[in-house]
Amino acid sequence: MEELTGTILAGETFEPVRGRVVVADGRVRAVEEAATDSTDIVLPAFVNAHTHLGDSVAKEAAAGLGLEEAVAPPDSLKHRRLAAADRSTLVTAMRRTLRFVRRTGTVSCLDFRENGVAGARALREAAGPTGVDPFIFGSGDAAVLGVADGYGASGANDDDFADERAAAREAGVPFAIHAGEPDASDIDPALGLEPDLLVHMVHAGPDHLRRLADRSVPVAVCPRANATLGVGTPPIRELLDHTTVALGTDNVMLNPPSMFREMADTARRFDVTDREVLRMATTAGAEIAGLDCGVVASGRRAALVVLDGDSDNLAGSVDPVRAVVRRATAADVDRVLF
Repeated sequence: MEELTGTILAGETFEPVRGRVVVADGRVRAVEEAATDSTDIVLPAFVNAHTHLGDSVAKEAAAGLGLEEAVAPPDSLKHRRLAAADRSTLVTAMRRTLRFVRRTGTVSCLDFRENGVAGARALREAAGPTGVDPFIFGSGDAAVLGVADGYGASGANDDDFADERAAAREAGVPFAIHAGEPDASDIDPALGLEPDLLVHMVHAGPDHLRRLADRSVPVAVCPRANATLGVGTPPIRELLDHTTVALGTDNVMLNPPSMFREMADTARRFDVTDREVLRMATTAGAEIAGLDCGVVASGRRAALVVLDGDSDNLAGSVDPVRAVVRRATAADVDRVLF
């Protein structure tokens, strides 16, 4: 049993509690008010709701390129680099990214893994020694569902994905699909597949939002990647008003998978509260993937991040939630507990 003390961002509202978190056997046993001199800030570990970790073999290779040239299947720069990388190179590159992910407080990534069964197995191997447990949305033939945690489709304009959707339903695992990234043309076909998760929805309109609300389909947004590729700005306020929204960092080749950077960018550019952004980076992704983390509460998994509230960057902050979302960086992480 151990205790973490300081300011705890507790429960689904992240209400600051001065006190302690009691942890035993990998679970939170209690969150208690208590006298403490600790300046630490304790918060739930992040869940990155959309990544492409295979891109770790080509960081910054797509500078200045648009969506089609950089990442669109099947012949973009990304896919050519993936095809050219041998398994050892790929596994090593993804493992190094996952070590960075852990060090910056992320317990899991909802990863769209290319290259079918082999790709999913390579990510499992890469993750093994890192302590990070990626939720793998596999691709290619439906046989990937024997290895992956769900199916991740590139987009409804690429294929109809009806067989893969049916296979995911039969296997009892989630089906996710990109939609509304370059334009709105693939949103309705994607919704027609009755997905468990939509990714991007940059060009979602009022009718799409109503359908999201009617079907309670969650959305993962990746605003930094959208800006990098020049595809537009997701309507995050409107999405939040209609459904669950989680935050992802998308392609590693475009941006580092830092939830601190993604939160700060989202908080500054969109009509959202700091608590909404922190929920997007923690609780929402955990709920989408069915993970028992994302909040600091008794009985939940002890997946926690401890920030040094007395760091040169955070010292003097008057609002701990705002400080975590807008100011904190990887350099402020004192400890990660999974």
